[in-house]
Amino acid sequence: MQQILSMLSPGSRVLDLGSGPGSFDGTGFPLTIVRADIAAAGQGRGDFVICSSARLPFEEHSFDAVILNHSLEHFDCLAESVSEIARVLNGRGLLYIAVPDASTFTDRVYRWLGRGGGHVNLFSDPSAVPRMITKATGLRHAGTRVLCTSLSFLNRRNIRSKAPRKLLLFGNGNETLIRTLTYLLRAFDRVFHRRASVYGWAFYFGDSLAPEVTTWSNVCVRCGSGIPSGLLRSTGRVIDRRFLPAVYRCPACGCRNFFTDDEDFIYLRENKRT
Repeated sequence: MQQILSMLSPGSRVLDLGSGPGSFDGTGFPLTIVRADIAAAGQGRGDFVICSSARLPFEEHSFDAVILNHSLEHFDCLAESVSEIARVLNGRGLLYIAVPDASTFTDRVYRWLGRGGGHVNLFSDPSAVPRMITKATGLRHAGTRVLCTSLSFLNRRNIRSKAPRKLLLFGNGNETLIRTLTYLLRAFDRVFHRRASVYGWAFYFGDSLAPEVTTWSNVCVRCGSGIPSGLLRSTGRVIDRRFLPAVYRCPACGCRNFFTDDEDFIYLRENKRT
């Protein structure tokens, strides 16, 4: 997502759609960012608009980029919403979409825990979203990144309201347990080349895009930030331990996480369904 934001000229308009109060930090980018959601999570802010994704209150071709960061699965009127995205995005615009894979362990748990979790559109085919978006917008599908889970939605620190009773099956969201479970999913995948630690996909659209789509296996169990393993190594954040798995501190929130090498997950780029 930051790659897209960094490519835009100063003053470019970006629509963060289905964002709540904001799905990304725009600090440091000289852009005009409009946050839009049907819920009033950001009401009162000057950059926030309450609206339906199926009826956007913006002029045609008025945005240079549109970001849908885990929001497309929540849109009740999917076809109408995609049509509206195509209408407000200019012909040379850039588009980022991240969605969960409904067939994965993580998304199944999320929907079970949250009684559906608001996911009304279930995606399980990695070609479905690019096919739909390219047909509607004419934009080139520039690449797909496989997203790994951190199970951060199970972390008790991230649950603002009363925790569901089902969370007791996951140690009531104990961070140490969630960290261990995440590592075990990675270890299982590393050995058997499966997809137990996968959450979903990030799709990139735009003629000028050439995204780097390596799967980042290190995703923070608290804040959900993904960091390339090479960057963690080169900045000295990884602590190797003789008889125990290596660990690192998340650069974004300081949370302790188990470390894995992205090279062990290259096979995920093939979008295997096993």
